[in-house]
Amino acid sequence: MREEKATLGGGCFWCLEAVFKDLRGVASVMSGYAGGQVANPSYKQVCSGRTGHAEVVQIGFDPDEISYADLLRVFFTIHDPTTKDRQGHDVGTQYRSIILTHSPEQTATAQAVLAEIAAAKLWPAPLVTELVPLETFYPAEPEHHDYFARNPWTGYCQAVVAPKVVKFRKTFADRLKRAAAE
Repeated sequence: MREEKATLGGGCFWCLEAVFKDLRGVASVMSGYAGGQVANPSYKQVCSGRTGHAEVVQIGFDPDEISYADLLRVFFTIHDPTTKDRQGHDVGTQYRSIILTHSPEQTATAQAVLAEIAAAKLWPAPLVTELVPLETFYPAEPEHHDYFARNPWTGYCQAVVAPKVVKFRKTFADRLKRAAAE
């Protein structure tokens, strides 16, 4: 398997991690921080909104099974890319919509998908998703890894993460890892 990386932020990283882990062609998903200026930030520092970092996930994927463009299409259905520095009740720059590219090819693909999503008018307002090259990715602390899988009954997971996972599974049922095994 060839593996490429994608780094995306669209609100709380627990939501993105839970969705992308179910997607066929995805080998790994790591929650973390990127896009800011503080080295090795902690969750508490990022939540303060003073590091410049966004909560992101770094996805290891097989481009022979799922394209970078298709990862982005999923990304644009599981968060609201029209609200600046927020997702639902989560407010702050750490929750911004952001694509951090790993190569000029990813940048070109992201620009094309952004244009496609805007032209399709899937959202009622203009997209505010940032598109920047990835400088450094910092993995989140271990307690944030597989958070939804380990804590499905917490209030936040029930109110915020679970509905996004349900929407994703319904919209992309044919792309779920389980669907491939059945």
